[in-house]
Amino acid sequence: MSRPAIKLYNFPRSGHAHRAELMLSLLQLPTELIFVDLAKGAHKTPEFLALNPFGQVPVIDDGGTVVADSNAILVYLAKRYGNGDWLPQEPAAAARVQRWLSVAAGPVAFGPAAARLVTVFGYSFNTEEVINRAHALFTVMEGELSETPFLTGDKPSIADVANYSYIAHAPEGNVSLEPYPNIRAWLARIEALPGFVPMPRTAAGLQA
Repeated sequence: MSRPAIKLYNFPRSGHAHRAELMLSLLQLPTELIFVDLAKGAHKTPEFLALNPFGQVPVIDDGGTVVADSNAILVYLAKRYGNGDWLPQEPAAAARVQRWLSVAAGPVAFGPAAARLVTVFGYSFNTEEVINRAHALFTVMEGELSETPFLTGDKPSIADVANYSYIAHAPEGNVSLEPYPNIRAWLARIEALPGFVPMPRTAAGLQA
C-alpha cells in the first residue's frame, strides 16, 4: 500500500523551500507541491499562518504532522525516514551536522542568500557588504572541502542539503564561484546524487 504524499507548501525560487523539496526527493518520498504565492501575500493569510505563525515557506504536512522551518524539516525527514544515513546519532558527528545547519541559518542567509535577494527580489541590502560576507564564508568552506568530499565527511548529510541551494545560486547575487574549485566540485557531487532536483535558475546577477 502506497503511503500518502507529504504536502510541501513552497515557492519555487526560495532556497529555503528548495532544501525541503530536495530532501523529500533524495528520500524518494511522495510529495504534493502546494504553491504559496508570496507576491500576492499568500503566506500572510490566516490559513497559512495557522500552519506557520512566522508566515514563511517551507512548511510540510506529513499526515497531520506539520513542520515549519527548512532546517527543522530536514531534521524531521532525516529522523523519520533517513534510516540514520542523513543525520548521525554519534554525538561528535551530530554536532558536525548542527554546525553546518547553523552556517546555513547564519553566514549563508546573511551572505549569498542576501546578495541574491537584492538582484532577484529587489531587497535593499548593502550589496558590497553581503557579497563580501559570501566570499568570507566561501573561503572557509573551500578550505574545509579540501579535506572531505561533503561538509561533514565522506558521505552526504542534511548539512549538505541545507547549504546547497543558496550556494549553487550565488552567481545570481553577483557572487562568483570561479575562485572556489572545491565548492564547485562539492556542488557537482550533490547534483549527482540519485533523486536530485534543481532549483529553477533566475537570469540575474552573473547569471543574466
